[in-house]
Amino acid sequence: MPDPVARLDLRGTPCPLNYVRSRLALERLSPGGLLEVEVDAGEPERMVAEGLRGEGHEVVVEPPLPGAGKLAVRLRVRRAG
Repeated sequence: MPDPVARLDLRGTPCPLNYVRSRLALERLSPGGLLEVEVDAGEPERMVAEGLRGEGHEVVVEPPLPGAGKLAVRLRVRRAG
């Protein structure tokens, strides 16, 4: 995917707030726009990725990142539409 046009750092943000914030950020982008989201690995990663895919967005999960003592992952999301 090309470079994102927007970035969110949602590490430490609980579910479902991280998903809601990701959706709101995507709504501000044009169709085909790119969003990069950092979330905690595990349940937050799954919930956000599955929720956004369920809405038709393309989601690529990058390998875990070291982050403040916890593992985080970067989701690269292309807005549907």
